[in-house]
Amino acid sequence: MAKTLFVIGTGTDVGKTYVTGLIVKKLREHGRKAAYFKAAMSGNERDAQGNLIPGDALHVKTISGIEQPLTTMCPYVYEHAVSPHLAAQIEGNPVELSRVTQDLHSLCTAYDFVTMEGAGGILCPIRFDQTQHLLLPELIHACKMDCLLVADAGLGTINAVGLTAAYLKEQGIALRGIVFNRFEPGNLMHKDNKTMCELLTGVPVVACVRQGDTDLDLDAETLEALYKEADV
Repeated sequence: MAKTLFVIGTGTDVGKTYVTGLIVKKLREHGRKAAYFKAAMSGNERDAQGNLIPGDALHVKTISGIEQPLTTMCPYVYEHAVSPHLAAQIEGNPVELSRVTQDLHSLCTAYDFVTMEGAGGILCPIRFDQTQHLLLPELIHACKMDCLLVADAGLGTINAVGLTAAYLKEQGIALRGIVFNRFEPGNLMHKDNKTMCELLTGVPVVACVRQGDTDLDLDAETLEALYKEADV
């Protein structure tokens, strides 16, 4: 069975997919058979045949160079650029947790490391209709994973990281590390944000990603230690 890790963000557009691509690339370059997975993906475009293309999955596949088929990366793909629960209300095909865990299990039996990406921030609704309510923490619990938190290095991140870490602790979800995205090494505020986030959460900032980086500044052994044995 594979080792797994769930990548979450402090909110939308903080760079979860970008950072996840660098993570998967690092694992592949270290000789690991790495896979990417995302339960539900919104805001996607159609190809010439009218089929929805999972954009985040395509980005990770392209930047990482993994051979995993795109069709195995995301079971629920929506066109509307809204939360998955609302996209499903508009388009149909709501997320079924049993299918997500079944697809995840298939990947865990075929790959060494499976990196799963969340949607939006920690309170993102994955499904919310008359038959079922599913928020991101419930999905993480069902997949039995620990988390890595991606945050923008700039203004407001102390509050966003602190609140997300506190909520994860309340929900009994382990936070293994933090990654700062769009980090500027000479920026005094960015460096102070890193220090303050570590002090307030007790969780290490394991990597700082600069704008345009094509490699994750984290050695493969430390990265692999963030993962745990799959239990799905």
